[in-house]
Amino acid sequence: MSRTFVLVPILALAVAGAATGVWANRSLACLSGAEPSRSGATPEVSARTSDIEHRDRNIAFYAERAQRDAYSAADRAQLAALYLQRARETSAVEDYRRAEDYARASLALRSFRNGKAHLALASSLLAQHRFAEALDAAEALVALEPERPSYRALLGEIQLELGHYDDARATFRALFAARDNLAVAPRLARWAELEGRPGEAWKVLGAARDEAARRKDLPREQVAWFHLRVADFALRYGRLREARRVLERGLDVAPDDPRLLAAAARLAAARRHWREAIRYGERAGAGADIATLGLVGDGYAALGDIARAEAYWRRADAAGVKRPEPYNRQWTLFLLDHRWRLPEALALLREEIRGRQDVYGYDQLAWALYRTGDYAGARLAMRQALRLGTVDAMIFFHAGMIEQALGSNTAARSYLRAALETNPYFHPFQVEESRRVLRELRELERQ
Repeated sequence: MSRTFVLVPILALAVAGAATGVWANRSLACLSGAEPSRSGATPEVSARTSDIEHRDRNIAFYAERAQRDAYSAADRAQLAALYLQRARETSAVEDYRRAEDYARASLALRSFRNGKAHLALASSLLAQHRFAEALDAAEALVALEPERPSYRALLGEIQLELGHYDDARATFRALFAARDNLAVAPRLARWAELEGRPGEAWKVLGAARDEAARRKDLPREQVAWFHLRVADFALRYGRLREARRVLERGLDVAPDDPRLLAAAARLAAARRHWREAIRYGERAGAGADIATLGLVGDGYAALGDIARAEAYWRRADAAGVKRPEPYNRQWTLFLLDHRWRLPEALALLREEIRGRQDVYGYDQLAWALYRTGDYAGARLAMRQALRLGTVDAMIFFHAGMIEQALGSNTAARSYLRAALETNPYFHPFQVEESRRVLRELRELERQ
């Protein structure tokens, strides 16, 4: 499987990030650049108090302190970090904005020796897909404290998101010695994946997940995230048993984490276990993203309940319309794979590629051009998507369909076979589409 995917009744899709993607994203729902936080610096609460209650009490505590002291940069930086943590746990966009506001307020009071506020600002901007601003904030952070590998790793992540691959290559090469750092490891793994080295990425991620599971000082949100990252990787490369095992462990840590529930829904859909996929997707509740809403709709469609399917599809589309943030690739992918408002999706992707020229952006642009009948333009965009040698079944599938539309049957067969070899479960519908096209190409060859 590749990225966070949206299924459709006849065809379907998955994003990257996670970006892709977007397995999320294709955007990375990663840790901040900080070293994993420790709990000793916050107000005392009962050991029986849940993590959520503890965090919310801390927010109230520091908000009251900040209100009393108009010149406390430290309290505002702490509030920014706490809102950032809550946003990751709940996917609440407004908390990312609060984190940004408090980080800026802290920096207005004190910029020097205020790494926590610089870090919260860069991380909150990254989460809001404001990549150019996030890059500026991360560069400022690294300039202030160049010896911190976690800060350089955050900078490298933003460089990846923008498609500044030469800069990212230099950043990550300098970080290899710090690969045991939990803030560095997942970003190094992501870079290895993009460069077509999934075996190396798997080793780095697995070691990081094991270390996170051993740590007693990490918030559950961070431990759950490492399980999610490993599960996403396993799904992208067809390791379904491993994905299930890791997700079960992650849900033991955080049973209501909407990101883990969404990943479990994707796993069930890959196996065409539609009722299970729907159950996990609906459990995500208000935390369900566009891809998960679309997936639940497609599950109902596969079961023949078109009314419920359309209700979920409308919710998925409405979520994108309500929050048309830059680079909302789950939404544009939903539109492409459901064949809704194709000219609008294409226009959005054309505009976005001007400011963010990463391989997954070019992949979506290529798919949009294919959907709208511009096969030659799709091929040109796909060349950019393939330029790093990324091993991604979905990119290979798109490339194969484009080449088949252009009559380049040998290239089409090569790409479609690569998709199935990379991950024979990359999508419950598009796997069958790949096999159907391959059969048709073989028949043409015999004639």
